Order: sequence, then structure tokens, then C-alpha cells
Amino acid sequence: MTSALPARRRPPLLPGACLGVLGGGQLGMMFATAARRMGYRVEVFSDVADCPAARHCDRLHVVSLDDPQAVVRAAADVDAVTFEFENVSAAAALALAARTRVRPSPSVLHTVQERRREKAFLVAHGFPVVPHAVVTDAATLAAADRVGFPAVIKTTAFGYDGKGQRRVADRAGLEAAWRDLGAGPVVVEAWVEFVAELSVVAARGDDGAFARFPAVHNRHRDHILDLTTSPAAFPEAVGAEAARITAGVFTALDLVGVACVEFFLLGDGRLLVNEIAPRPHNSGHLTIEACACSQFEQQVRALCGLPLGAPRQLAPAAMANLLGECWGDGEPDWPAALAVPGVSLTLYGKAAPRPGRKMGHLTAVAATATAAEEAVLAARARACRAAPGT
Repeated sequence: MTSALPARRRPPLLPGACLGVLGGGQLGMMFATAARRMGYRVEVFSDVADCPAARHCDRLHVVSLDDPQAVVRAAADVDAVTFEFENVSAAAALALAARTRVRPSPSVLHTVQERRREKAFLVAHGFPVVPHAVVTDAATLAAADRVGFPAVIKTTAFGYDGKGQRRVADRAGLEAAWRDLGAGPVVVEAWVEFVAELSVVAARGDDGAFARFPAVHNRHRDHILDLTTSPAAFPEAVGAEAARITAGVFTALDLVGVACVEFFLLGDGRLLVNEIAPRPHNSGHLTIEACACSQFEQQVRALCGLPLGAPRQLAPAAMANLLGECWGDGEPDWPAALAVPGVSLTLYGKAAPRPGRKMGHLTAVAATATAAEEAVLAARARACRAAPGT
């Protein structure tokens, strides 16, 4: 899918230019690794010094990402900016955009980083979503009645990996959960009996070129992504519809960069958009080993105005997250894990493992998606000595 955008196009940024990334987590780490491999310098902006990206960049700026003036001052030498998570100040992104290119744009960040705006965008453009209602205060709690129960209450911002969410069975439970979450604005969603969760990671260039990776199948444990397999074992029509919706979302947002659209698959084959992540995604990590161009190289290409890479998948693959629980009996047994054929290890360099914290991931490539899944789960069980959740 392409569109003509001549007014926005700038000359491409060539290797040697300096790229900035707002956020120093593992996504920033993997972006920096891809960018430096391609010959770019990378500056990372993080509110903490001991972050995964710190050891993979040319310069680290410890600065509040909620302080637009401080971010702009720190970014004086940066030629383009992206971000590795959406919980950064849209005002800071807007201030940066006044002096350099920011991809995705501050308007995209503003829309999708807050659930009310994200839902309103999806509804306004006719994309299928879970029935929902917006509650802003005690007087509007009754709006949730039209959604029905059971339901899921979600804070409108700063929610990921299940944080800021509660499942409620009735109005009394809703009111209690609302107070527990801070009595602020929330989105109340109907509880849907989906049969699977899937996602599509894609990239869009400033010339309108669109390149998507195959839809992947995601399985969660305690609201945190646990396992991703690709290609997903869904009917071809499901993948085609997910790709169509993803392309439509990118076009409607006028998004330039890399993003992920997450879906619920219902029993009748329908897809509902769950969320939009305006940056690379945990479910796309397997593209590093399995695809001709990874999601992080695509992020570099889209940011710099280069031609997008081929998202072609070269081999079936699976990815399993490594959470802090894996360190429960000491350092995991990495030699045992890496003895499984086709398995690769990526650790994020976080100093303190704790339950639920993403410390790294394992990827396996194999002849089939099933074989890749079996290999990555076997490797994780060996590494974590069959710790809970493995």
C-alpha cells in the first residue's frame, strides 16, 4: 500500500548520521545495535543510567523524558529521533520535531499512548474493536453497564504487561477496581472469549511504502507475553485480514516508522484490534534471526528515509521470554539452553532479576513452527531448571 507524500520527504540520512532514541530499555538496546551495525552513531535518552541501551550506544543522556526543554537541549547533535516505548512525553517529541525529524510523529504518539484517544481513533476509522465505554469519574461509572459483565477495566495511560488492568465481575467489582486504580479516567472493555491473540509488526516509509512481517501467534502468561510462533497456524484468510487492517491503521495514522497492531481472534474468525504499539514489539524479536530484515533494521531504515528492507521470513521461528523467575535458583544454565539446535540467546543486561521482569529472550529457528516452538521451550526449561512458568 503506497501513498504520495512529496511534501514530507527529506533527503535520506546516511550512515555516519546520529540517531536518537527516547528510552533506554531492551527495545532501545536492539535499535542501537542495528543502527550501529549499519554505520550510524546512536545517542540514548533515558531517565536512568543503568539501562540496557547504555552499553550499546555512543552516548547516554540521563534526562527526564517528561521535560521537553531538557530533552531538546540534550539532543542538540542528533539528526533524527525515534522512541522505544510510548510512555514518553508527546510534548517532548513535539519540541524535538520542531528542529529535527521524529518518527513516528508526535501526533501518532499522542493518539496511541492514551487508550481513550486510541479507541476513538479506531472507532472513527471503522476498525473493529472490543465493545467498550469510557469512565471519567464516579458519575460516569454507569456508562459501563452497556458493556456488560464480566468486563476489563484499564487505566488510560501507562499500562503494559497487564499493569493498570483488572477483570471485574459486576458493578460493585468495577467500582472497587476503579478506586484501586486511582479513581481516574479508565476504559471499560467487554470480556471477549477470544481463541487466540496475534499481532502484525510492520513498517511504513515517508514515501508511503508499506512492509509487514507475517502475522504471529502470541501466548501470554499472567498478562505478559510468554511465547510467539511464526508463521501462525491460522487460516490464510485470518492473516490476510490482519495484514489489511494493519495497513489501514498505518495509513489512517499517517504513521512513518515501525509499529505493531495486536489482535484478538474470535471463534467465528473475526478479528478485533486490541492495541497499537507505535514502536517495535516483543512479538517481533524473532525477526532478528528469522527474517531477511529485522524489525529494528526496519526502524532504522524508516527513521532515516531509506528504502524499507524485505520482511520476508527465511525460516519458521519461535521466541520465548525469559523473566526474572528464571534466575530463582541462580544464574540460568545457558550452555544447556544453547545446546538445543537452532536456539539463540539475547540478554538485556538488567542487573536485578525480579518476578515478571523481562530479562531476555530465546529464539529458535527450525523446519516448522511446531519444531521451533518445541526447541525454544526445551531450551528455556533447560536454562531455567524448570522454574515456574517455563
